Amino acid sequence: MHDSFYDNNNLESPLSVAIAARDRHTMDMVKEALDKKHVMLAYQPIVHTLRPDRPAFYEALIRVLDQNGRVIPAREFIEVAETTETGRILDCLSLELGLQALHEHPDLRLAINMSARSIGYPRWKQTLTEGLAKGPTIAERLILEITESSAMVMPDLVSVFMSDLQSMGISFALDDFGAGYTAFRYLKDFYFDIVKIDGGFIRGVASNPDNQVLTQALVSVAKHFDMYTVAEFVENTADAEYLTEIGVDCMQGHYFGAATIDPVWRRPETKHKAG
Repeated sequence: MHDSFYDNNNLESPLSVAIAARDRHTMDMVKEALDKKHVMLAYQPIVHTLRPDRPAFYEALIRVLDQNGRVIPAREFIEVAETTETGRILDCLSLELGLQALHEHPDLRLAINMSARSIGYPRWKQTLTEGLAKGPTIAERLILEITESSAMVMPDLVSVFMSDLQSMGISFALDDFGAGYTAFRYLKDFYFDIVKIDGGFIRGVASNPDNQVLTQALVSVAKHFDMYTVAEFVENTADAEYLTEIGVDCMQGHYFGAATIDPVWRRPETKHKAG
Protein backbone atom coordinates (compact mmCIF):
# COMPACT_ATOMS: atom_id res chain seq x y z
CA MET A 1 0.00 0.00 0.00
CA HIS A 2 1.23 3.49 -0.81
CA ASP A 3 1.99 5.79 2.09
CA SER A 4 0.39 8.73 0.25
CA PHE A 5 -3.31 9.49 0.70
CA TYR A 6 -3.98 8.94 -2.98
CA ASP A 7 -2.20 7.63 -6.03
CA ASN A 8 -2.03 10.30 -8.74
CA ASN A 9 -2.24 7.62 -11.41
CA ASN A 10 -5.54 6.24 -10.16
CA LEU A 11 -7.34 8.83 -8.05
CA GLU A 12 -8.25 12.47 -8.58
CA SER A 13 -7.47 15.02 -5.91
CA PRO A 14 -10.32 15.90 -3.51
CA LEU A 15 -10.31 19.45 -4.93
CA SER A 16 -10.73 18.32 -8.55
CA VAL A 17 -13.49 15.93 -7.51
CA ALA A 18 -15.30 18.74 -5.69
CA ILE A 19 -14.96 21.10 -8.65
CA ALA A 20 -16.25 18.45 -11.07
CA ALA A 21 -19.22 17.75 -8.79
CA ARG A 22 -20.02 21.46 -8.57
CA ASP A 23 -19.85 21.85 -12.35
CA ARG A 24 -22.14 18.86 -12.88
CA HIS A 25 -24.62 20.30 -10.39
CA THR A 26 -24.56 23.67 -12.14
CA MET A 27 -25.10 22.11 -15.56
CA ASP A 28 -27.97 20.02 -14.19
CA MET A 29 -29.60 23.23 -12.89
CA VAL A 30 -29.09 24.94 -16.24
CA LYS A 31 -30.56 22.02 -18.20
CA GLU A 32 -33.59 21.91 -15.90
CA ALA A 33 -34.10 25.65 -16.29
CA LEU A 34 -33.90 25.42 -20.08
CA ASP A 35 -36.35 22.51 -20.15
CA LYS A 36 -38.84 24.69 -18.25
CA LYS A 37 -37.89 27.86 -20.16
CA HIS A 38 -36.91 29.60 -16.94
CA VAL A 39 -34.97 32.26 -18.81
CA MET A 40 -35.26 35.96 -19.53
CA LEU A 41 -33.35 38.63 -21.41
CA ALA A 42 -31.50 41.59 -19.99
CA TYR A 43 -30.91 44.53 -22.32
CA GLN A 44 -27.88 46.82 -22.47
CA PRO A 45 -27.82 49.99 -24.62
CA ILE A 46 -25.23 50.65 -27.31
CA VAL A 47 -25.13 54.41 -27.83
CA HIS A 48 -24.11 56.64 -30.72
CA THR A 49 -20.71 58.17 -29.92
CA LEU A 50 -21.78 61.59 -31.16
CA ARG A 51 -25.23 61.26 -29.55
CA PRO A 52 -24.67 59.31 -26.31
CA ASP A 53 -28.17 60.16 -25.15
CA ARG A 54 -29.57 58.10 -28.02
CA PRO A 55 -29.24 54.29 -28.14
CA ALA A 56 -28.34 52.96 -31.57
CA PHE A 57 -29.51 49.50 -30.55
CA TYR A 58 -29.53 47.14 -27.59
CA GLU A 59 -27.75 43.89 -26.85
CA ALA A 60 -29.93 41.10 -25.46
CA LEU A 61 -28.19 38.98 -22.81
CA ILE A 62 -29.85 35.77 -21.70
CA ARG A 63 -30.33 35.10 -18.00
CA VAL A 64 -30.93 31.55 -16.75
CA LEU A 65 -32.89 31.21 -13.50
CA ASP A 66 -32.66 28.46 -10.89
CA GLN A 67 -35.70 26.91 -9.22
CA ASN A 68 -35.84 29.81 -6.75
CA GLY A 69 -35.83 32.43 -9.49
CA ARG A 70 -32.22 33.50 -8.94
CA VAL A 71 -29.89 34.11 -11.88
CA ILE A 72 -27.29 31.38 -12.40
CA PRO A 73 -24.07 33.29 -13.21
CA ALA A 74 -23.17 32.69 -16.85
CA ARG A 75 -19.47 32.38 -16.02
CA GLU A 76 -20.29 29.16 -14.16
CA PHE A 77 -21.61 27.32 -17.20
CA ILE A 78 -21.18 29.19 -20.47
CA GLU A 79 -17.83 27.69 -21.52
CA VAL A 80 -19.05 24.14 -20.95
CA ALA A 81 -22.41 24.84 -22.57
CA GLU A 82 -20.83 26.36 -25.70
CA THR A 83 -19.65 23.00 -27.04
CA THR A 84 -22.76 20.97 -26.11
CA GLU A 85 -26.41 20.86 -27.05
CA THR A 86 -27.13 22.98 -23.98
CA GLY A 87 -25.45 25.85 -25.80
CA ARG A 88 -27.63 25.30 -28.83
CA ILE A 89 -30.77 25.41 -26.70
CA LEU A 90 -29.55 28.59 -25.01
CA ASP A 91 -29.16 30.18 -28.44
CA CYS A 92 -32.65 29.05 -29.45
CA LEU A 93 -34.31 30.50 -26.36
CA SER A 94 -32.36 33.74 -26.62
CA LEU A 95 -33.40 34.10 -30.25
CA GLU A 96 -37.02 33.27 -29.45
CA LEU A 97 -37.24 35.92 -26.71
CA GLY A 98 -35.38 38.49 -28.78
CA LEU A 99 -37.59 38.04 -31.83
CA GLN A 100 -40.67 38.34 -29.62
CA ALA A 101 -39.33 41.65 -28.24
CA LEU A 102 -38.76 42.91 -31.80
CA HIS A 103 -42.31 41.91 -32.69
CA GLU A 104 -43.79 43.68 -29.68
CA HIS A 105 -41.72 46.87 -30.01
CA PRO A 106 -41.51 48.03 -33.64
CA ASP A 107 -39.00 50.83 -32.90
CA LEU A 108 -36.51 48.46 -31.26
CA ARG A 109 -33.26 47.28 -32.86
CA LEU A 110 -31.67 44.35 -31.07
CA ALA A 111 -28.44 42.34 -31.13
CA ILE A 112 -28.86 38.70 -30.13
CA ASN A 113 -25.90 36.46 -29.31
CA MET A 114 -25.37 33.14 -31.02
CA SER A 115 -22.62 30.59 -31.53
CA ALA A 116 -21.49 29.54 -34.98
CA ARG A 117 -22.13 26.01 -33.74
CA SER A 118 -25.87 26.76 -33.85
CA ILE A 119 -25.87 27.44 -37.59
CA GLY A 120 -26.80 23.88 -38.50
CA TYR A 121 -29.11 23.30 -35.52
CA PRO A 122 -32.64 22.73 -36.91
CA ARG A 123 -34.49 24.19 -33.93
CA TRP A 124 -32.51 27.44 -34.19
CA LYS A 125 -33.35 27.88 -37.88
CA GLN A 126 -37.01 27.08 -37.22
CA THR A 127 -37.09 29.64 -34.40
CA LEU A 128 -35.63 32.27 -36.73
CA THR A 129 -38.08 31.50 -39.54
CA GLU A 130 -41.11 31.63 -37.26
CA GLY A 131 -39.94 34.82 -35.56
CA LEU A 132 -39.26 36.70 -38.80
CA ALA A 133 -42.69 35.77 -40.09
CA LYS A 134 -44.33 37.84 -37.34
CA GLY A 135 -43.53 41.16 -38.97
CA PRO A 136 -42.09 42.64 -42.18
CA THR A 137 -39.49 44.84 -40.42
CA ILE A 138 -38.14 42.33 -37.90
CA ALA A 139 -35.28 41.10 -40.10
CA GLU A 140 -33.90 44.60 -40.71
CA ARG A 141 -33.97 45.33 -36.95
CA LEU A 142 -32.23 42.07 -36.00
CA ILE A 143 -28.46 41.88 -35.43
CA LEU A 144 -26.88 38.48 -34.86
CA GLU A 145 -23.75 38.70 -32.74
CA ILE A 146 -21.06 36.02 -33.08
CA THR A 147 -17.83 35.88 -31.07
CA GLU A 148 -14.46 35.74 -32.77
CA SER A 149 -13.63 32.37 -31.22
CA SER A 150 -16.92 30.88 -32.43
CA ALA A 151 -16.59 32.28 -35.96
CA MET A 152 -13.09 30.86 -36.35
CA VAL A 153 -14.29 27.31 -35.65
CA MET A 154 -15.91 27.13 -39.08
CA PRO A 155 -15.18 30.30 -41.09
CA ASP A 156 -16.36 29.02 -44.47
CA LEU A 157 -19.72 27.94 -43.07
CA VAL A 158 -20.13 31.23 -41.21
CA SER A 159 -19.43 33.21 -44.38
CA VAL A 160 -22.14 31.41 -46.38
CA PHE A 161 -24.60 31.62 -43.48
CA MET A 162 -24.07 35.35 -43.13
CA SER A 163 -24.49 35.98 -46.84
CA ASP A 164 -27.81 34.11 -46.90
CA LEU A 165 -29.25 35.98 -43.93
CA GLN A 166 -27.89 39.39 -44.93
CA SER A 167 -29.87 39.01 -48.16
CA MET A 168 -32.95 38.94 -45.91
CA GLY A 169 -31.94 42.22 -44.23
CA ILE A 170 -30.34 40.77 -41.08
CA SER A 171 -27.10 42.37 -39.85
CA PHE A 172 -24.12 40.66 -38.21
CA ALA A 173 -21.78 41.80 -35.46
CA LEU A 174 -18.39 40.28 -34.67
CA ASP A 175 -17.98 40.23 -30.90
CA ASP A 176 -14.64 40.42 -29.01
CA PHE A 177 -12.84 41.81 -32.07
CA GLY A 178 -9.09 41.73 -31.47
CA ALA A 179 -9.23 39.15 -28.70
CA GLY A 180 -6.75 36.97 -30.57
CA TYR A 181 -8.69 34.51 -32.72
CA THR A 182 -9.53 36.30 -35.95
CA ALA A 183 -7.26 35.80 -38.92
CA PHE A 184 -7.51 39.17 -40.64
CA ARG A 185 -7.51 37.45 -44.02
CA TYR A 186 -11.03 36.22 -43.26
CA LEU A 187 -12.45 39.72 -42.73
CA LYS A 188 -12.75 40.43 -46.44
CA ASP A 189 -14.80 37.25 -46.80
CA PHE A 190 -16.98 37.61 -43.69
CA TYR A 191 -18.54 41.03 -44.43
CA PHE A 192 -19.57 41.70 -40.85
CA ASP A 193 -21.69 44.83 -40.58
CA ILE A 194 -20.44 45.65 -37.08
CA VAL A 195 -17.31 44.84 -35.09
CA LYS A 196 -17.27 45.13 -31.31
CA ILE A 197 -13.77 45.89 -30.05
CA ASP A 198 -12.84 43.65 -27.15
CA GLY A 199 -13.13 45.27 -23.73
CA GLY A 200 -9.59 44.24 -22.85
CA PHE A 201 -8.38 47.06 -25.11
CA ILE A 202 -11.00 49.56 -23.97
CA ARG A 203 -10.79 49.55 -20.17
CA GLY A 204 -8.54 52.48 -19.23
CA VAL A 205 -7.66 53.19 -22.85
CA ALA A 206 -7.40 56.94 -22.22
CA SER A 207 -4.32 56.39 -20.04
CA ASN A 208 -2.79 53.32 -21.71
CA PRO A 209 -0.61 54.11 -24.75
CA ASP A 210 -0.32 50.44 -25.76
CA ASN A 211 -4.08 49.97 -25.84
CA GLN A 212 -4.46 53.27 -27.67
CA VAL A 213 -2.26 52.03 -30.51
CA LEU A 214 -4.05 48.68 -30.67
CA THR A 215 -7.52 50.22 -30.51
CA GLN A 216 -6.68 52.71 -33.25
CA ALA A 217 -5.41 49.86 -35.39
CA LEU A 218 -8.60 47.85 -34.88
CA VAL A 219 -10.74 50.89 -35.71
CA SER A 220 -8.66 51.46 -38.87
CA VAL A 221 -9.09 47.84 -39.99
CA ALA A 222 -12.85 48.00 -39.39
CA LYS A 223 -13.26 51.23 -41.30
CA HIS A 224 -11.23 49.87 -44.21
CA PHE A 225 -13.78 47.08 -44.55
CA ASP A 226 -16.74 49.46 -44.04
CA MET A 227 -17.63 47.89 -40.71
CA TYR A 228 -19.38 49.88 -38.00
CA THR A 229 -17.32 50.00 -34.77
CA VAL A 230 -18.54 49.50 -31.20
CA ALA A 231 -16.26 49.85 -28.16
CA GLU A 232 -17.22 47.46 -25.35
CA PHE A 233 -16.82 47.97 -21.58
CA VAL A 234 -16.69 51.76 -21.60
CA GLU A 235 -16.75 52.67 -17.92
CA ASN A 236 -15.66 56.30 -17.48
CA THR A 237 -15.69 59.76 -19.03
CA ALA A 238 -12.02 59.79 -20.03
CA ASP A 239 -12.29 56.58 -22.03
CA ALA A 240 -15.52 57.73 -23.67
CA GLU A 241 -13.93 61.03 -24.74
CA TYR A 242 -10.85 59.31 -26.12
CA LEU A 243 -12.92 56.82 -28.12
CA THR A 244 -14.97 59.69 -29.52
CA GLU A 245 -11.78 61.44 -30.63
CA ILE A 246 -10.46 58.44 -32.58
CA GLY A 247 -13.73 57.94 -34.43
CA VAL A 248 -15.40 54.95 -32.79
CA ASP A 249 -19.02 54.85 -33.98
CA CYS A 250 -20.75 53.50 -30.88
CA MET A 251 -20.01 52.66 -27.25
CA GLN A 252 -21.33 50.14 -24.77
CA GLY A 253 -20.67 49.81 -21.06
CA HIS A 254 -21.79 50.65 -17.55
CA TYR A 255 -20.93 54.31 -18.15
CA PHE A 256 -23.98 54.45 -20.42
CA GLY A 257 -26.14 51.82 -18.73
CA ALA A 258 -25.97 48.34 -17.26
CA ALA A 259 -27.95 45.43 -18.64
CA THR A 260 -31.45 45.45 -17.22
CA ILE A 261 -34.50 43.20 -17.37
CA ASP A 262 -36.65 46.37 -17.17
CA PRO A 263 -35.69 48.41 -20.26
CA VAL A 264 -37.25 51.80 -20.84
CA TRP A 265 -39.44 50.69 -23.70
CA ARG A 266 -41.32 48.31 -21.38
CA ARG A 267 -42.15 51.02 -18.88
CA PRO A 268 -45.70 52.24 -19.52
CA GLU A 269 -44.85 55.83 -18.54
CA THR A 270 -42.05 56.07 -21.10
CA LYS A 271 -42.45 56.48 -24.84
CA HIS A 272 -39.14 55.33 -26.27
CA LYS A 273 -37.55 54.78 -29.61
CA ALA A 274 -34.44 52.68 -30.08
CA GLY A 275 -32.33 52.96 -33.22
